[in-house]
Amino acid sequence: MAISAKTVKELRERTGAGMMDCKKALTATDGDMQKAIDWLREKGIAKAAKKSGRTAADGAVAAYISKDGKTGVLLEVNCETDFTANNENFRALEKKVIEHIAATKPADLDALNDSVIDGKKVSDLVTEATATIGEKISIRRFVTYEAQGKLTTYIHMSGKIGVLVEMTGGSDELGKDIAMQIAAANPSAVDRAGVDASELEHEKEILRKQALEEGKPEKIVERMVEGRINKFYKEVCLVEQDFVKAEPGSKQTVKDILGKEKVLRFVRYQLGEGIEKKETDFAAEVAAQAGMK
Repeated sequence: MAISAKTVKELRERTGAGMMDCKKALTATDGDMQKAIDWLREKGIAKAAKKSGRTAADGAVAAYISKDGKTGVLLEVNCETDFTANNENFRALEKKVIEHIAATKPADLDALNDSVIDGKKVSDLVTEATATIGEKISIRRFVTYEAQGKLTTYIHMSGKIGVLVEMTGGSDELGKDIAMQIAAANPSAVDRAGVDASELEHEKEILRKQALEEGKPEKIVERMVEGRINKFYKEVCLVEQDFVKAEPGSKQTVKDILGKEKVLRFVRYQLGEGIEKKETDFAAEVAAQAGMK
């Protein structure tokens, strides 16, 4: 099948592999992006790509903690442009919705949309905002934590990334450091016990194929995989990650800075992850509107 230059470019951006290698990988996998990433990794050409894929939707991620510190909310609201994301009407809607979520604790997105704020359904408020602002507005997702421990939030770049984390305790500074770590390093689990079994097995299979590609005897491949999987754990497990604010040359891990405290759970939203925005050829669009060919 024909592989477009756009697809090759996307694979290159996601893996850091060369253009020709990316084209070979896509050709070998019939254009399947995830299989092509695996193919490159099996050949030892690329590192693991982030699962989130392209961040292509605009809007903002917002965070909220109730005054008593017991309820935390992380919310993503989408719009079409970053200009609208900074519109005061958009931000006012986001604030109203996130405070409503904290107060009423809807079970899911459908329940939220059917709930009522000031006599109007949330879905109707969103429709009104769409009409007023002139862009499609949508509430994409939210999570609510009812905490026994200490809640901390962190918002990066005016809502491009948001984090909500619950810890056993600790200072406000420690909580912020942990939330910033999660925002920057994007762990998928607190510790090894929390790593998804299918994700772990997938990684082991990639490492097995890497070892075989390197010409290693099958009898020692499993031992090699077990050794290399520790590096994987260091990337995906929060407590095993290198602390991003550590002094140069320091080998401090997140577990080191936590001391006696523990991270109970966390959630990280990256704006628009997994959503692709339609690309517009503005020159072609203007030409079409002007009746040009």
